[in-house]
Amino acid sequence: MLKVTLVILALLTPCFALAAPGDPTLDFGRKEHQTQQLASADLALSKGLGLTSADFPGNEDLAAADPDDFELKLPEMDLPDSDIPLTFNSKVEYFTRYFQGSGRGFFAKWLSRSERYIPMMKTVLKKEGLPEDLVYLAMIESGFIPHAVSVASAVGPWQFMPATGKRYALRINPWIDERRDPLKATVAAALYLKELYALFNNDWYLAAAGYNAGENKILRAINMYNTRDFWEISKGSYLARETKDYVPKLLAAAIIAKEPAKFGFADVAYLPPIEFDQVPIPSRTDLDVMAKACGVPLQNIKELNPELRRATTPPDYPGYQLKVPKGAGATCLTEYAKIPESERYVERVRNVQYRAKKRDTLASIARRFNTSQQTIAELNNLGKKKVKLAGRVLTIPVQVASARAETHPVAAEAKVEAKAEAKVETPTHVAKAEAEPKELHKYYTVKKGDTLASLAKRFNVTARLLSAWNNLKTRVALKPGKRIIVAKYQEKKGTKDEG
Repeated sequence: MLKVTLVILALLTPCFALAAPGDPTLDFGRKEHQTQQLASADLALSKGLGLTSADFPGNEDLAAADPDDFELKLPEMDLPDSDIPLTFNSKVEYFTRYFQGSGRGFFAKWLSRSERYIPMMKTVLKKEGLPEDLVYLAMIESGFIPHAVSVASAVGPWQFMPATGKRYALRINPWIDERRDPLKATVAAALYLKELYALFNNDWYLAAAGYNAGENKILRAINMYNTRDFWEISKGSYLARETKDYVPKLLAAAIIAKEPAKFGFADVAYLPPIEFDQVPIPSRTDLDVMAKACGVPLQNIKELNPELRRATTPPDYPGYQLKVPKGAGATCLTEYAKIPESERYVERVRNVQYRAKKRDTLASIARRFNTSQQTIAELNNLGKKKVKLAGRVLTIPVQVASARAETHPVAAEAKVEAKAEAKVETPTHVAKAEAEPKELHKYYTVKKGDTLASLAKRFNVTARLLSAWNNLKTRVALKPGKRIIVAKYQEKKGTKDEG
């Protein structure tokens, strides 16, 4: 009798579920199942972000979950108006919650900076016939930071690699990197996105994925999975986690940024929109000269022109459009015209080519040439990742000789070594002083038993400096009778060469 009763109950259980939809016990079971599904999605995407279970309390028991085992389709929520197609599924929902939780700090900063650049960027996108809401791609790429550099050496608000930047006419050289110019980089990004959109049959999700991974990678994924549905492609293992998360991250950022108060960002203090006039500069000019001509602080000029790697406009760039504060353009032009061309630029830095040695590091090279690691990394597109420097030819900025440099041993040594070991890139249009002081040398005739170390100690210089002055290898034996330079100094009135 007991067995019969159990069988009957087992058969009737589905009927109870259908007949009693309001049963709180059954509702709880369904919600628990949905919660487990969403938790699996959390774990999958947290792995992509490099998060741990400590960042999401309650997920400790899901460590063995399949990274791609989550429900893509959830009931649609009310989405803001947008000129790019918005979707809300578990992946997008994950990032909206992440940006409100663990990522709230940096997302608030993204929002704060966004209004500084969004109006200008939207104007460019609209002019190119593209959706204005593509500005949120720059948000997830760089957080609207012009100087942003990725581990792969992508640079600027739109994170262009060197080859792609040059492909869209962005100048990249030791003087200027237009990937950091919010205006020119946006024009380049618009052209690239327009090509991607056409290539992927007017699908913005595939175009965005192509922007992240490269168009060829996405084309191969389409052929591999025989589908043009981004969400289906992202279920496979071919695309990197970063690319799989790129589109949902873009959508989540757009959804929040368009309605920030709805997602808890009502208290963000937005920066004012960037506004500027552009002034044509006919020849290389120091930024401090322009700041004085415009009557504004030098920092204002630097902030408006993040593409400039030095405190000067670039050489060989006639008609370079320098951005100056809004309303100051006419004054700048008038005052600039009054400055003689010879007074517009004073050479302070020269580029040298230096071949890194076996034990060289960015830090040691920076110390050697009296510059910074960041400057060397930027000039040579090294990014943030560690790379082997041995044998690599690096572009190094070196201070030109000056009274200050002569009294600074590190700067003086850098100057001499640059001349001895490197090919100097001499900038054009350099204004030279009419009467430069003559450099004089003091010589010494090598005697038996002399070494570089002993002579360095005797004449109070470094062995490396002696080697550089005389084009010697540091471990070479000195030949008796050979005359070598042991001191250098500037000519003064009445001084004669002691050689």
